[in-house]
Amino acid sequence: MIDDLLGLADELAGREAGRPKQASLRRAVATAYYAVFHTLAKLCADQLIGASPDPQTSAWWATQPLAYAASTRDPRAPEEAMTAFADWVESFGGVRVFASRPLMLDGVWMDEYLRSFAGARLFSAPWEGRRLFHGPGVDIGSLLIGLFGWSYAQTHNLSFPGDWLGGHEHTHRAIDDALGYANVLHRALRISAAQPKKHEDFRNVLA
Repeated sequence: MIDDLLGLADELAGREAGRPKQASLRRAVATAYYAVFHTLAKLCADQLIGASPDPQTSAWWATQPLAYAASTRDPRAPEEAMTAFADWVESFGGVRVFASRPLMLDGVWMDEYLRSFAGARLFSAPWEGRRLFHGPGVDIGSLLIGLFGWSYAQTHNLSFPGDWLGGHEHTHRAIDDALGYANVLHRALRISAAQPKKHEDFRNVLA
């Protein structure tokens, strides 16, 4: 992103033949300043937070050797991988909605990686970059709370039956978990669609 901003600043400064216009120079300087700001912000974040693995996360991965081996096999540069992911998501038509469990875990790091390495954002909002999905996303656990009237505590550490996961065991390998939760989401939406309409549904009342 920083290199892109510097490249844009250079292009703006040299856009006109001969002496550049004041407007182009102002835009070039502002863009270069934005690049410097991002550089300093990244350096400060690395100093304050660090770029080394989190000890607790590393300890958890140590309990999941097969999942860790799968997640680190054939690594790709993050810029390449996240840009390919963004392109793949945008290849689907219609309204795209991000769903996960828990949304606050998966959504946060996905949004950060997309912003850092692909110039994209996970959710639609008034910020820069490509917006891959519509709205704020769906938390699958919260969907089940509303569907079945569960309490939040009942969804914590919930183990799904095999048929709900579509036969995909929850192994913490990304593809296994994604396929399993896709089946959970699909089943929950089918159950919801089959339920009778409720008179409390204010959208029906207002219609």
